[in-house]
Amino acid sequence: MAELQQSQQPGKQPRSQQIVKATTAVTAGGSLLVLSGLTLAATVILLTIATPLLVIFSPVIVPAVMTVSLLLMGFLASGGFGVAGITAMSWIYGYVTGRHPPGSDQLEQARMKLAVKAREMKDRAEQFGHQVIS
Repeated sequence: MAELQQSQQPGKQPRSQQIVKATTAVTAGGSLLVLSGLTLAATVILLTIATPLLVIFSPVIVPAVMTVSLLLMGFLASGGFGVAGITAMSWIYGYVTGRHPPGSDQLEQARMKLAVKAREMKDRAEQFGHQVIS
C-alpha cells in the first residue's frame, strides 16, 4: 500500500525507473562523446593528409574558389532582387486595382496621418505669415 502511495505522488518515481533513466542517459552521453572523439581524430588525420595538397594547388584553388563564390553571390543577389521587385510590383498592382493586399490598411492610415500633419503645417505657416505681415 505504501509503494502505491509513493508512486502516485507527483515528482516521485520508483527507484528502478530512476536507475533506468540514469543508465540510458549515461549510455547515450557516452556514445556521443566517443563519436565526437572519433570525428575529431578523423578530422585531424584528414587535415594532415590534405594540407600538402592544398599548399601545392592553392595558387589555382584560391582564385577559383573566389571567382565561383563571387559568381554565386551575384546570381543569388540578382535572383533575390528580381523576386523582391516582382513581389513589390504585384503588391502595387493589387493595391491600385483595389484588392487590398496585406499592409494596405497600414499604408492608408499612414497616408491619412501624413495628410493631417501637412494640413496642420500649412495652417501654422499661414498663421505665421499673417503674424509677420501685421
